[in-house]
Amino acid sequence: MADMDVFSAMGIVGFGKAAKKRELDPNRFDKTKREELVQPKVEAKPLIPASGPFKVSIRAPSQSDEDSDDPGPSLPQPGFFKQDVDGVGDENNEDDASSADNEPEYDPSAPSLSTPDFPITHEATLKEHTKVISALTLDPSGARVLSGSHDYDCKLWDFGGMTTQTRSFKTWEPAGSYYVNDLKYSNDGQQFLVISGTIQAKLFDREGEEKATFVKGDMYIRDMKHTAGHVGELSSCMWHPKDKQYFITSSADSTIRIWDVENKRKQKSVIVVKSKERGARTKVTTCAYSTDGTLIGGACVDGALHMWQASSNFVRPNMTIEGAHTKGTDVGSLVFSVDGRTVLTRGGDDTVKLWDLRAFKRPLASHLGATTLYPGTNAVFSPDEKHILTGTGASAKGGRGKLTLLGRESLSVVREIDMDTTPVKVVWHSKINQIITGLANGTIAVLYSPETSLNGAKLLLSKGAPKRPTIEDLSDALAAPTILTPHALPMFKDGEGLVKGIKRKREKDRMDPRKSRRPELPVTGPGRGGRVGASATQHVVQNLVRDTTRDEDPREALLKYAKMADEDPQWTSAWRQNQPKPVFANVSEDEEEEEEG
Repeated sequence: MADMDVFSAMGIVGFGKAAKKRELDPNRFDKTKREELVQPKVEAKPLIPASGPFKVSIRAPSQSDEDSDDPGPSLPQPGFFKQDVDGVGDENNEDDASSADNEPEYDPSAPSLSTPDFPITHEATLKEHTKVISALTLDPSGARVLSGSHDYDCKLWDFGGMTTQTRSFKTWEPAGSYYVNDLKYSNDGQQFLVISGTIQAKLFDREGEEKATFVKGDMYIRDMKHTAGHVGELSSCMWHPKDKQYFITSSADSTIRIWDVENKRKQKSVIVVKSKERGARTKVTTCAYSTDGTLIGGACVDGALHMWQASSNFVRPNMTIEGAHTKGTDVGSLVFSVDGRTVLTRGGDDTVKLWDLRAFKRPLASHLGATTLYPGTNAVFSPDEKHILTGTGASAKGGRGKLTLLGRESLSVVREIDMDTTPVKVVWHSKINQIITGLANGTIAVLYSPETSLNGAKLLLSKGAPKRPTIEDLSDALAAPTILTPHALPMFKDGEGLVKGIKRKREKDRMDPRKSRRPELPVTGPGRGGRVGASATQHVVQNLVRDTTRDEDPREALLKYAKMADEDPQWTSAWRQNQPKPVFANVSEDEEEEEEG
């Protein structure tokens, strides 16, 4: 403390320049607050007979109720307990006065009406897709949203880089004119899988650049175990929860295949799903790993639900339920709980079912009436796994859909949130505690609460107020626009748009051996210096035609130079004068015959 006094006496109050703190508007989240918030249906139990004019809840109002913005039941008017209704609440009755002062008993089963338990008070929208959102996911940190749609596009959104205009920073078509069926981030968030309507899965890095395309199988091979990849349309995928090297994919070719990221030429293992229907094949609509990676689950169009041990040989499933959902409907999702004992399925038969793997015969609970308009409609657990979130389709064309929150114990409706149209894909991220849902009109709605949510959509409104336009800005806008030719733009100029002297630039280029070197002239003829001319082939062909050495007798070719050698010898001219002349003996014909004989 004494040191601080000495510093203050010397005028030293800190080190470095203090950073300027930006003040944010405390009411900035009011712009995105939902106008209509549907409250849970809670029956109020009266403390007095029903003939009285008012009813109150069984739970006494607390201080948090008064401070909360969440609307709740109206409080009784002053003097209400002093009314004389059938002798109850008489002013002369001291017992009634004492009972009115006492707090009513607390019922733990009654839902809390103070602070909202769910992050649904505010909403932000991401609108760029033109058709239904068919795939939706977030990276493990909750900083980026990856979406896929029936408009064939994938889009990457970054909460930290967006403003209130909410524009994606990357858009691309992963498979041409094919729907995007599923998207999944790896556990480390550095890469993600794209599952489209093709038969090949694709791997992308965090920035959306393609890393690998996995092989497709041979469609003419009947046995699915002998093909290197899928031969039917892909439906879903999932990463291994413990090992980032492996993932699984499901397909309409009645298989679930386990892949290694490093080997895109062939899958690691094949799970062939056999149906009891005629043909023994069925479409696998969704697949999933358990949280510890020991189980692989798959749901099929024939209504069956299968479970395999990840360490088995996959000859037959370890657990099977026939008729888990209605035959001929697509099961939109299959999710394991954190403890690995419970499985949640969202069927195309308008049902949500909860299964216990320890008694895998009938569902623990079922919810009916969840209208399904799109086959990929899914359901997810809340971060604490006490509730289940799913989408309910609109009852009429152009109607409003609902996000339905169900209790885990009985799958009864806890709360319903009205949406503009049918919710198809829902994600409840545990780190940022926000609900992201993809709607049928191509909009991505992000529901959050300023109190309980962290970052995510809150960052859109945490960048401070926009800069106010000044008089100079307005005058520039009203002035006549400058007309520029295309090649006058900075992108077509050297030096990144900076105006520099031409003379100095020429002197600098003269010192550069590359720029000052004279370009080589085009080669004419057969070529030289290692360079082949344009007419090299023609020159070779012409020489081949002119060359007649093959048709000439070699003896005659040598003897035609004999006369020239005698007249003008080049090598023996020095001793030509004293060169002895050869004298040959005359041999008769008889002697030649004798020698030959």
